[in-house]
Amino acid sequence: MQRRNFIKDTAAVAAGMALLPNLSSAAAPKVVYEPARNITEKVFENRIKFSVIGINHSHIYGMIGAVMKGGGELVSYYIKEADLAAQFAKRYPRAKHAKSEDEILNDKAIQLVLSSGIPIDRAPLGVRVMKAGKDYLVDKPGVITLEQFAEVKRVQKETKRIYSIMFSERFESRATVRAGELVKAGAIGKVIQTVNLAPHKMSPETRPEWYFDPKYCGAILTDIGSHQFDQYLYFTGSTKAQIVASQMGNVNHPQYPKLYDFGDVMLRGNGGMGYIRLDWFTPGGVSTFGDGRLTILGTEGYIEVRKTIDIAGRPGGDHLFMANQKEIKYFDCSKDALPFGELFVNDIINRTETAMPQTHCFLATELALLATKKAEIIDVHL
Repeated sequence: MQRRNFIKDTAAVAAGMALLPNLSSAAAPKVVYEPARNITEKVFENRIKFSVIGINHSHIYGMIGAVMKGGGELVSYYIKEADLAAQFAKRYPRAKHAKSEDEILNDKAIQLVLSSGIPIDRAPLGVRVMKAGKDYLVDKPGVITLEQFAEVKRVQKETKRIYSIMFSERFESRATVRAGELVKAGAIGKVIQTVNLAPHKMSPETRPEWYFDPKYCGAILTDIGSHQFDQYLYFTGSTKAQIVASQMGNVNHPQYPKLYDFGDVMLRGNGGMGYIRLDWFTPGGVSTFGDGRLTILGTEGYIEVRKTIDIAGRPGGDHLFMANQKEIKYFDCSKDALPFGELFVNDIINRTETAMPQTHCFLATELALLATKKAEIIDVHL
């Protein structure tokens, strides 16, 4: 009886399956390929003079490159560490090695100061820079405590100087810049939510001791997360936002007890929702520092940006995929232009806010700090 029932039931299922579309023979969706633009980036003649103070993270070189393309002339630098100063001097032999920070701050010809110093020192330096009448571009995280943040906002309001943070995952990601163009053009309708995944490779042998202590570098939601809060605000157009929930923990690095190696956040703002996940678990088999992914969900489609690598096999980074009501499209953004340097130098000259509004910079910073403060600590050990 059991065998007879089994045969009967199997026949019924087979008959039902016959009514369904033949999935194996269904035509695969056609993907439209958008080739690289091959745009020649503008490089401007020297329009402003700038200096560097502190280079404890290699992000400083991307920052310098962007400002130089925009028309900045690097005239001097002050670096306390002899080995870092020697490396910098080889790369920029025409720049003067200042004897002190004050030598730069007191130089009236200098309009802008860049820094990628130890994160705990970045905000206090920015306050001194603004009080000296200069604009400031700092590596992320640009502020690591709410107390620092209050002082930075006060001095910025008082001096009217620019306090800007180099959110390189947007400003130096060609595919993310293209995603912004597509969203503004209405290619996926109105944005509902962003999902930003930012896995990173630990590589502890390359990191200084202070990097593993939130007291000096900010926790994971403040440090890596600052990029993602910036992108959430930018793509949703939110001017107000709140932390719905946040959590972080050290789940698999007991040798670094103060480190948080995982964190995530839920956001809600007046322009849409957001989810952020951060971690230090990119495996060694990935050829880049991390596999950053951004998904932008719209009412008429969605965009996915693969910033550093396409695990399906396409070479290089800056891959963008878009699906809307008309088509599925792949964009090669590897040769797109990066406009940040030009816009930022224009802002310094014209006292405008085209590269990034000051309110946006501060709101992204505040959200990162609040997410860290409110985070529930995960007590999970694998």
